[in-house]
Amino acid sequence: MAVKAKGWAHSFPMNQGVRAGREWTRRRLETLPWSAAEPDKVDAIVLAVSELITNAHIHAHSDAQLVLTWDGECLQVSVHDEDPSLPRRRDPEAGEPSGRGVAIVHHLADEWATTCQRHGKTVTACFRPADPGTDQQSQGS
Repeated sequence: MAVKAKGWAHSFPMNQGVRAGREWTRRRLETLPWSAAEPDKVDAIVLAVSELITNAHIHAHSDAQLVLTWDGECLQVSVHDEDPSLPRRRDPEAGEPSGRGVAIVHHLADEWATTCQRHGKTVTACFRPADPGTDQQSQGS
């Protein structure tokens, strides 16, 4: 059986903000067979992308390299930044404007992990739709 996957990659510079990442991600997700039937899953993925790009920009002081990969079962969101420090969950005080990103991704994703690399780290989150459907055009792009 041949492995079929669909993937996209894009870099989001620090000066571009996270809005471009959210919009770019939503447009890519609209091409997947399950996205119209699962708007809550799409919203969860877009929110996770927003948090991960924000973390790259704010905490790592780095551009964010975003890769989305759909393998027929899991939509993987991977965000690479140039800071090798691992993200950590925090318990911010009420009213504190930051510190919830990792907890949000942990709550939304079916799985997530961080991989340290020579130049930074990559945070990857997996999202599994309830009914992935079939995708006859699942060629890598």
